[in-house]
Amino acid sequence: MLGLEMPEFAPGSVWLVGAGPGDPGLLSLHALHGLRAADIVVYDALVDSRVLKLARAGAVLEFAGKRGGKPSPRQRDISLRLVELAREGKRVLRLKGGDPFVFGRGGEEALTLAGARIPFRIVPGITSGIGGLAYAGIPVTHRDTNQSVTFVTGHGVTGDVPDGLDWEALARAAPTVVFYMALKHLDRIAQLLVAGGRDAATPAAIVSRASTPEQRVLETTLGTAARDAAAANFEPPALFVVGEVVRLRAGLDWLGAAQGRILDSNPLGLDGRGTAESA
Repeated sequence: MLGLEMPEFAPGSVWLVGAGPGDPGLLSLHALHGLRAADIVVYDALVDSRVLKLARAGAVLEFAGKRGGKPSPRQRDISLRLVELAREGKRVLRLKGGDPFVFGRGGEEALTLAGARIPFRIVPGITSGIGGLAYAGIPVTHRDTNQSVTFVTGHGVTGDVPDGLDWEALARAAPTVVFYMALKHLDRIAQLLVAGGRDAATPAAIVSRASTPEQRVLETTLGTAARDAAAANFEPPALFVVGEVVRLRAGLDWLGAAQGRILDSNPLGLDGRGTAESA
């Protein structure tokens, strides 16, 4: 493949592979190599159907997706299924949306494989909180807005808003916060951030089905995000990003530019010294 020496995908082993946010072009070479070599692909609900079409002819595609509020296989059963298939001598590719180690339970599955003495390989993927936002024209960092970014899951083990989070610290100390799987609890999350000290007028955006042909982006504010999302009938999977970086979309929406949008070269209204211009 492209003249590169790819690692052997040995029978009886498992590759935990990140499929990226959706666009098949964002797959790594290792991920594509694994898809073309695997005997069976055990895939998540968030894996784009176009990615599955890259599996080799004859490979078995087995669904093992977990979706909030819907009947789903237990995580323990999925992990043990990987062990079972590997012990049958198959090349098992566990395909997960985004990156296996970013809110993807890849660590849990890898530890089960380790305990069963099953050889495995981790193939990182582009996490949607970075790649998906890039497709929306929103950078997670910019030197004029923030020097750090915080990634948060929108629901905990029980399916509710994560407990154990210091919402006041998150509201005050995290200039950019990216929430995964937060659409269901958007109103509550916004309330907690505002109660923790975050200005309700803080720019925010919701990105649904990032990097796919069905991508939708809603620019809003922290205080009105839940109402606006409901009015626009946004559906999961969706990202929720809060911070001044959202304003940069006016200059970085490259997909919109391809469809005729005129981009603003100075979306933050800065002068040549990097400070905000006076009105």
